[in-house]
Amino acid sequence: MKYVAYYRVSTSKQQRSGLGLAAQKETITSFLQTDDELVAEYIETVSGKRDDRVRLAEAIKTARRCSAKLVIAKLDRFSRRVSFIARMMESDVGIVVADMPTATEFQLHIFAALAQEERRLISARTKAALAQARQRGIPLGTNGKRLAEANRERAILRAKEVEHFLPSIWRQMSYSAIARYLNSTGVMTPLGRSFHAQSVKNLIAHLK
Repeated sequence: MKYVAYYRVSTSKQQRSGLGLAAQKETITSFLQTDDELVAEYIETVSGKRDDRVRLAEAIKTARRCSAKLVIAKLDRFSRRVSFIARMMESDVGIVVADMPTATEFQLHIFAALAQEERRLISARTKAALAQARQRGIPLGTNGKRLAEANRERAILRAKEVEHFLPSIWRQMSYSAIARYLNSTGVMTPLGRSFHAQSVKNLIAHLK
């Protein structure tokens, strides 16, 4: 099977540093089989809220020309809009999500809708917390540190829950191997998604 890879990063700083991009590339690399061919790769620096994608248009043209499918690492790195994802799935170029290769179009629609709603709720909770902090006269920098610490503690608790499902030799295994093991046993991330190397790396960092 031929594929054209499409990666999205939010800022030019992320593109230069490789933040987020390396994880996306590793996810797609792990997805590809030995007889698959990666025809081309396109990197776009744009907010997930924007639908005007110059590099995506180029990737789609290349996929059409080469009779290839468009492959992305994760839905939430592709777009934050359900309508945009729906239009892409209805196009003549097939789209494959590397961390959910067996998901049907119906399932992808559901995952996209859940991710969009989750981001909306997070944004609403953050705005409400900041508004309450202002009313109490709490410096926002201090409140931000408290929120960050609370998020870190929750992440540690979630990591300890998943630790019970890790194989006994996980310390000698690569991140990708651990991800494959967790996925094969049906263990999901706290957001209900499949594990990949970067999410395993974050998990182990919280365990330490």
